Amino acid sequence: MLNIHNLSISFGGEYLFEEISFRLNAGDRVGLIGKNGAGKSTMLKILSKEQEPDSGQLAMDKEVKIGFLKQDIDFTQGRTVLEEAYEAFIEIKKIERDIDNINQQLAERTDYESEGYNKLITELSDFTHHYEIIGGYNYQGETERVLQGLGFSREDFNRLTDTFSGGWRMRIELAKLLLQNNDILLLDEPTNHLDIESIIWLEGFLKNYTGVVVIVSHDKMFLDNVTNRTIEISLGRIYDYNTPYSKYLVLRKEMREQQLAAQKNQSKQIEQTEKLIEKFRAKATKATMAQSLIKKLDKIERIEVDEDDNAVMNISFPVSIQPGKVVIEAEKVAKSYEEKEILKDINLLVERGSKIAFVGQNGQGKTTLAKIIIDEISHQGTLKLGHNVQIGYFAQNQSEYLDGEITIHETMINAANEKNRSKVRDMLGAFLFRGEEVDKKVKVLSGGERNRLALCKMLLEPFNVLVMDEPTNHLDIKSKNVLKEALKSFEGTLILVSHDRDFLQGLTNTVYEFKDKKIKEYLGDIDFYLEQRRVDDLREIEKKDKQTKELSNTKETAKQSYQDQKKLKSLNNKLSNVESKINKLEREIKDIDLELAINYDQTIAQPNFFDAYQSKKDLLASLMDDWEKIQEEIDSLTEA
Repeated sequence: MLNIHNLSISFGGEYLFEEISFRLNAGDRVGLIGKNGAGKSTMLKILSKEQEPDSGQLAMDKEVKIGFLKQDIDFTQGRTVLEEAYEAFIEIKKIERDIDNINQQLAERTDYESEGYNKLITELSDFTHHYEIIGGYNYQGETERVLQGLGFSREDFNRLTDTFSGGWRMRIELAKLLLQNNDILLLDEPTNHLDIESIIWLEGFLKNYTGVVVIVSHDKMFLDNVTNRTIEISLGRIYDYNTPYSKYLVLRKEMREQQLAAQKNQSKQIEQTEKLIEKFRAKATKATMAQSLIKKLDKIERIEVDEDDNAVMNISFPVSIQPGKVVIEAEKVAKSYEEKEILKDINLLVERGSKIAFVGQNGQGKTTLAKIIIDEISHQGTLKLGHNVQIGYFAQNQSEYLDGEITIHETMINAANEKNRSKVRDMLGAFLFRGEEVDKKVKVLSGGERNRLALCKMLLEPFNVLVMDEPTNHLDIKSKNVLKEALKSFEGTLILVSHDRDFLQGLTNTVYEFKDKKIKEYLGDIDFYLEQRRVDDLREIEKKDKQTKELSNTKETAKQSYQDQKKLKSLNNKLSNVESKINKLEREIKDIDLELAINYDQTIAQPNFFDAYQSKKDLLASLMDDWEKIQEEIDSLTEA
């Protein structure tokens, strides 16, 4: 589907990757991995033809369509969520405009017998037929299904995109890509702004995707659940294995160990040969043998061991001054946005040295409480900080606060004071910004590099309480591990908002679960919390909560009469049966539409083609009516 041959690109005289080649085939779900700055996002830009390589070729069929989810997106203001999502259907929207234009002309004309009027009727018929073939009557329902899968409610559909955060706007952009029927999907950190339920939905979608998917992600579980191939960019080379991420790590380690063993054996052979050469050189009778051994030695192809890029950040979070024993005390804290209540009657006491994790689904108030603690948003109730408390805060979108038009060095100098200005270059070096790199503008940095810079900038201000909201977004796996070790060594008070179990493991000693506007305390680490919830990971809690909600709904229906419950069960069975028939018919009609689009004349030449085709469409319409009636009956029973 897509061939990449001898691809090279460099910045500032250094190669990101040099003369690399690989092929992408239908069904490939590739995890593109590597440390921050290795060139992953650049590779996606090249594959999308948004950026030209220095050398090398990309070859693909002309008809191949590529969708690219970037880390930074621009939205046209003034559109609703649905209107923005409908922009995915460029051809359908164009035909809609053409049909509206023709209908307007027909409404204004009265020359019904004229050639011009008949020509408009013919054009309208052609447009309508093509509109039907490309899914014009189905795209709105499909759009709503995908938006709901990504976490939007029906109430959100008519809200302006301007009113949503960057993370939610990213979800709309992802929805558009999933709706476009692209042959190749390029996804740069797709899970960064998704909650666990939406990640699970996206995993299911991508597993059934028949085209090519290339994913840049530092979410190990997501990569393992979705990908069937891993390509790592490291020190200008690529390593390509047909396995998910975790299996790739094992194979890569085994391969390196084999290389080391082979190299060691070869070194011994070379050493022995060199000793023989030296020995034979001293004797005239053995000179010919010595020359023969020299030639043999020259022909040996030296075994090289793949280099590992082990450069990592060097972070430490020193405590500024000793605070009082109680650092945060909250009583009956509540927060609402207009009519939507997020938190209610929250009581919280945080003592000096505590290591706390905030967990729970998106929208349950974790970030809201973090912002209340740092006094960024107003609230009801009281929240007091203890004596000498100095808070450091790392926001979920911290890197968005950086000015893209200034350099890395200028970013730090502008934020520094007289005491620490002289240490700026050393600090940047500890965060892997060295030499001429500090003169790069912020806007050219990858998401992970921006996060590293934001972390570095945060250290310019002293603190003894650290509040971090999803700090691992965009960070590569090695950087995550370094950050984790630094936080383990931090002697102050730590509050972490995260859904990353690997990161939280062994890092906190108290977990607060956010659910139904309340918080619940678990006096233990994340493993203890999961054990108490009787699940293996945070994703299972998501599923379990969903099942609990469904069970709760079932208990509500128990108040109804036995006959109502029997009827409800029967209706649900009917609904499933009808949905199955609808799905089957839609697939059959879609196949026929495809045949019509590819070979119209041969398809319509089949005996009774139009009668059979229309019969299927009539049956589909009838089934849709049945579905609506059954659903209305179910709604009336469950809402009673």
